[in-house]
Order: sequence, then structure tokens, then C-alpha cells
Amino acid sequence: MERKKWQSVLLHITIILVILIISSPVILAFIISTQSPAEVYSSPPKLTPSTHFMNYVDAWNSVNMGRMMLNSTIVAVSVTVGKIALSLLAAFAFTHFEFKGKQILFILVLITLLLPIPVRIVALFGIASKFHWIDTYLGLIMPFLASATGTFLFIQRFKMVPSELLDAAKIDGCSPMRYLFQVLIPLSGNTIGALIVIEFIYIWNQYLWPLMATNSESMRVVQIGVKMMIQADSMNNWGIIMAGVIITIIPPLFVFYIMQESFMKGFALASEK
Repeated sequence: MERKKWQSVLLHITIILVILIISSPVILAFIISTQSPAEVYSSPPKLTPSTHFMNYVDAWNSVNMGRMMLNSTIVAVSVTVGKIALSLLAAFAFTHFEFKGKQILFILVLITLLLPIPVRIVALFGIASKFHWIDTYLGLIMPFLASATGTFLFIQRFKMVPSELLDAAKIDGCSPMRYLFQVLIPLSGNTIGALIVIEFIYIWNQYLWPLMATNSESMRVVQIGVKMMIQADSMNNWGIIMAGVIITIIPPLFVFYIMQESFMKGFALASEK
């Protein structure tokens, strides 16, 4: 019993140390965001929060942060909702219907996972230009509505649903779409929650494509706003810059806080009954 007690203590100490190491950049950013320039560049460095909270006001006003937060929210929410809707429909088709070339199509969907944005960005820019989507919300949203990751996750989830439910639904005269919305989607709540967190954070943190697809400041997103703060401040006031960084991570943290239970359970498919 004594040995197990010490093992438990060491395990908890290790977990706490790992958490501190992983979260140290965010903690350091928050500390710097509350300091004046003199405190930021002091030697030895001051590793405790100060009271210079005007940095947050300056960061908010320096690059029209309110508009950029709105743009990022519109794009992230739209892409997340669109991806989940299309992924659900695609997964339902792959798991509940038989048609020619289904396996080939599924392989092609998975191959798209091997093509990251930097590889596709020139082609995407050309297509967006032809459709006149540059510097519009459509240009920021449409290229990311399809998701091979979401389709794959929902396929695995739907395969775990007992086939007896489908047979019972057919006997009751349930249509395929009604079966999807009234049976499969409610049973896939945790997977949907996990995908919401993943996709929202992924779109929120995008930098390269929004940089290419937008020209006016009114269409910029928060990640570009942080870069603009660095470029605009010739003195590199890191207190203001880090305040901007802290502001930009609040919405993703809020989404994760709300969906954390679903996020944790969403990948534990084998444990769900």
C-alpha cells in the first residue's frame, strides 16, 4: 500500500510538471501582456504578472481587433458547421448505400489528407480568383467545407451502430434521412463535439490562406492582426503584442471549455455502447 501511494504521488507530480511545461508559453505570454516595456526588458526578467492592463486596450485598438475577431468567428463557425454537415452526409452514403465505385471514391477522399494547404494553395487561389471570391467571406469559407477527416470519423462511428437499429427503423417505415437525423446523429454527439473543437481551432489559427485571399483590412482575421501588430510597432512593445495573442486564444479556449467532455469521449469510440 505504501508503494502504491508513492507511485500515485510521483505520477501526479509528473503530470503537473508536464502540464506546466506544455502551458508555459501561454503563461509567459499572459505575464508579459501585463507588463510595461521597462518590465518586459528588465534584467533579471520579471516572471510575475504586473498591473499594466492597458496593453489589452491598446492591442484591441491598434489593428481593429474587433473586426478581425468578428471575421474569424464568422469563418470558423461557418466552416465548422459546413464541414460537419457534409461529413455526416458523406459518411452516411458510404456506410448505408451501395453504389458503383464506392471503394475508389473512399480512397480518393482519404488521399486528400496527403495534400496540405501549402501544396494546394496556388490552385485554390486560381479557382477563388475565377469565382471572384478574393477578399470575401466565400473565399475564406468555401475551400475548406469538405473534410476527409470528418468523413472518416463519422464512418467509423456509424459502423459501430448496431444494424438492428436500421432494421427496426425500416420496419417502422423510417426513411433514410429520418434515420440519419433521429438515430445516427443523436448517437454521434460526442464525435460531433470532438470535430467541432478540432475544426474550429484549425480554421481559427489559419494564417497563410487568409493572408493570400484577403486584401482589405476589413476582411483580415486575427492571426494576421497579430502579425500586423508586430510589423506596426517599430519598438516591439511585447506587452501589447502578447496582449493581442491572449485575446486571440480566448474564443478557441471557450469552445474547448464548452465541448471538453465531448472532445474527450469523441475518440473513445470503443468504450461507447
